Amino acid sequence: MFPGLSRWFDAKPFEQQIIILAVVLDPIGFLSGYLLGPSFGVDPLIGGVYGLVAASLPMSLLVMRNAR
Repeated sequence: MFPGLSRWFDAKPFEQQIIILAVVLDPIGFLSGYLLGPSFGVDPLIGGVYGLVAASLPMSLLVMRNAR
């Protein structure tokens, strides 16, 4: 989708990739979970926690990709 951004991200060392993913995805995951939580019948704070768990999936996939 964004070939320039993908090359830029892949050129970074592994440690920086993890930090970049955490800084970008954690706030997005928490905010989306916080806002969508009540529509699924859970407290907004619990929805935020669920959003953080869901946002950690791309980071887990990155770690598994580099663990080979």
